[in-house]
Amino acid sequence: MKILFISRAYPPITGGIENQNYALSVWLPKHATVRTLANHGGKAALLFFLPRVLIQSLFLAPRYDAILLGDGVLAPLGYILKCCYPKKVVASVLHGLDITFATKKGVLAHLYASINIPSLKKLDLLIAVSQETRAMAVQIGIPPEKCVVINNGIDPETLTGNFTRQELATLIGENIENKHVIVRVGRYVKHKGNEWFLQNVMPLLPENVLFVAAGPRVKQNTPGDLDIFPACEQVVRELHLEHRVKLLTNLPWEKIKLLYHTADIVVSPNIVVPGTMEGFGISVIEAALCGRPVITANLQGLKDAIIQGENGVLVEPENKEAFAHAITELLGNDEARLALGKRAAVYTKEHYHWEHISKQYIETLERFKPS
Repeated sequence: MKILFISRAYPPITGGIENQNYALSVWLPKHATVRTLANHGGKAALLFFLPRVLIQSLFLAPRYDAILLGDGVLAPLGYILKCCYPKKVVASVLHGLDITFATKKGVLAHLYASINIPSLKKLDLLIAVSQETRAMAVQIGIPPEKCVVINNGIDPETLTGNFTRQELATLIGENIENKHVIVRVGRYVKHKGNEWFLQNVMPLLPENVLFVAAGPRVKQNTPGDLDIFPACEQVVRELHLEHRVKLLTNLPWEKIKLLYHTADIVVSPNIVVPGTMEGFGISVIEAALCGRPVITANLQGLKDAIIQGENGVLVEPENKEAFAHAITELLGNDEARLALGKRAAVYTKEHYHWEHISKQYIETLERFKPS
C-alpha cells in the first residue's frame, strides 16, 4: 500500500500528538510505502503550512492509495482531497481534543465545530486512539461504521537508559533516602489532575512521600486547555507542602526518562472537566514500559492504556481515599510493587509496541479501500 501522511503537529515541537504523528511517520514505512508532509514549525507556521500542503497533496495524491491525516485539524483539507479524488481512501487519526475542542467557547472553537466536524464526517475512515474517543465521536454524529479504534503505540528503544536514585535526588534537589517518590508526567492542565491530587491526596499520604510533577505549561492565548501551574503552586503554599512537592517544567526527554526509571510509583489522577478529556494517556504506558507501577483514574482513554492488574491499577476517579489507599498499599509491599512493575513492562511491550500498532493502521486502511 502507498500512503500519503500529512501531519500539522510534528517535532521539534513537543506534545502528545506531535510524538504520535512522528512515530507514525517512522513505523508506517516499515510496512508500506509512505511519504510524510509535516509541519515542523508548530501552530505559528500553520498559516503557511496549510495552503502549501494542500497544493502539494493535490499534486501528489494520484500516486497514493490512501491519504492519512495526523489529526482532526486537517479535516477540511481531507474533505477537499476526497472531493477531488473520490476513489482514494482519506482517513484521519482522531484524538480526544479533536472532538472536545468543538464544545469549547470562543470564535476558533465555533469555526472548528462549523467546519472541521462536518468535514470529519465526510472522510472514509476515522482512527480513534481510544474507545472513549470513538464513543464521543459517534455521539456528535460521526457514523459509527467509519470510526475504528487503534490505540497509541510506544517504541521501547526511546525509553532505554541507566539511571540511579542519586540522579533523581539531584534532579529534584532533595535527599530521598528512606523516602518514596511518586511521579506524575503530563501537561499542567486541569483534567490531568495535578491540582486535585495536591489538594486532596497528598494530605492523606505519609510524610516520607514526595510528589514530583513534570510537564510543559500551556502558553497564554493558546486555544484549548488553560495553564493551571500557578494554581498548583498556590495549593503547595496553602497546604505547606513545599518540602514534599516538586513542580518541574520543560524538562528534556532524558530527565523525563530518569523520572520514569527511578520513581517508586507513577500516578495519573485525571479528573472529569467538561469540554476536555484524556484521549489515551501515553505517559502511563511510557511509565509502565519502564517497569513502574502505575495508578490511574479509571476514566476516558486511560481505560484503554491501563488494564487492571496487568500494567497498572485503576482507581475510581476523584476518590481521594481510594487513591491514597492504592498508593500506600503498594508502598507498603515492596515485593508486590516491584512485581507489578515487571509485569507492566512485559504487558505494555506486548500490546502497545509500535510494530504491532502500525500494522493495524495498514490493515485498517487496506480494509477501507473503495471497491
